Amino acid sequence: LAQGKKTTGPDFAAIQGSCLKSAAMSVQFQSQNFQHILRMCNTNVDGRQKVMYALTAIRGIGRRISNIVCKKCDIDLNKRAGELTTDEVNKIVAVISNPLQFKIPAWMLNRQRDVKDGK
Repeated sequence: LAQGKKTTGPDFAAIQGSCLKSAAMSVQFQSQNFQHILRMCNTNVDGRQKVMYALTAIRGIGRRISNIVCKKCDIDLNKRAGELTTDEVNKIVAVISNPLQFKIPAWMLNRQRDVKDGK
């Protein structure tokens, strides 16, 4: 706004209204079979988040491991978790359950709190 003008004109109302409209709009998903909640490794995963960040909801999976898992499974990092197909979900679960078989280095695996064996 220019100096000396009041903020009560029609211009200010138009600017304020357009900001409110854009803030009220939400993300619309393109996919027909979008899942808002996925079940992976006994954990509910939020389907609205991007895949890499959604996988961090699983215990023991951080951002670095989830990034590598997505790359090993050839999954687009810009994709939302709810847009994943069942084959892609099964690939992710396979890599998370056996990371050494998919050539993820052992030094990245710090699973002290793993329920099964503590390794």
